[in-house]
Amino acid sequence: MRALVLDGIPRVATDIEEPARAPGEALIAVRVAGICDTDLQLARGYMGFRGVPGHEMVGEVVTADDVRWIGRRVVADINAGCGACDDCRTRGRPPGHHCPKRTVLGILGRSGAFAERLTIPERCLVEVPDGLDDDRAVFAEPLAAALHVLDDLDAGASGASAQRVMVLGDGKLGLLIAFAVAASGARVTVVGHHRSKLAIAAAAGIDTVLESELDGRGVTDVVVEATGTAGGLARALELVRPRGTIILKSTVASPITVDLAPAIVHEIRLIGSRCGDMRAAIDALAAQRVDPRPLIAARYPLARADEALAYAGTRGVMKVLLDA
Repeated sequence: MRALVLDGIPRVATDIEEPARAPGEALIAVRVAGICDTDLQLARGYMGFRGVPGHEMVGEVVTADDVRWIGRRVVADINAGCGACDDCRTRGRPPGHHCPKRTVLGILGRSGAFAERLTIPERCLVEVPDGLDDDRAVFAEPLAAALHVLDDLDAGASGASAQRVMVLGDGKLGLLIAFAVAASGARVTVVGHHRSKLAIAAAAGIDTVLESELDGRGVTDVVVEATGTAGGLARALELVRPRGTIILKSTVASPITVDLAPAIVHEIRLIGSRCGDMRAAIDALAAQRVDPRPLIAARYPLARADEALAYAGTRGVMKVLLDA
């Protein structure tokens, strides 16, 4: 099997053993995969990862215990919980996201999507409707993470739509978060360093501002930190109003040192935010509430996945796709 392998220098190997399907799992033939900033951080040493990365994907079910899945086009919740603990059995939210025994596709204990095939529990599968093409469906996982921000907005008497939300970061995830928040009716502004990236948000009717032109401190109710940099939290602490909220989205390989005194003095809420509901993301994409295709910058065949990873890590590059 061909796959991109991280074991020092990223390399494409053709002799990788196909992952063995355990009971209750589906074997998936990958159709298209997306490279995200977490993959880039893994390549830089985040979590000490070794193996096949990749967690954004659309695939077709080759084999499954439930034969009704076979031949269907799917995406998957990347969190494969044990299925038996309290977290996995909790109702009202996607299960297994904090299961202590979970594996995470292409990130923790499970081979990922930068390969011809992968395995994932059938309970993680979400079918892609016929009217939704691969190039939009491949954004389901990051869009689910973006939509999860809405779960953390204050649903007080005036509701989320009355809040001023600032998305700090104009990268792929930052723009998806802006699309999701704007679709909810909240007032959102994207802050970034790149006019070309901000233009994508502006074309969708979203307010934008260059970081160099941003004036004022403590100016907004909610800051979503999606810079992907170690300095993002410190900047967010400067921009959020007293008793406001910071939602943290960045994961970086290097340790972060930040003065948290402002969070105490100004009674700031700090909320970590990770994965979201894949079904909600597929529904939003199918209903065309969010169109992520303007974020696609390039696509490569899997045979050139090492080149694709290098290009995706180039400053200013947006989403890079891998075609299996």
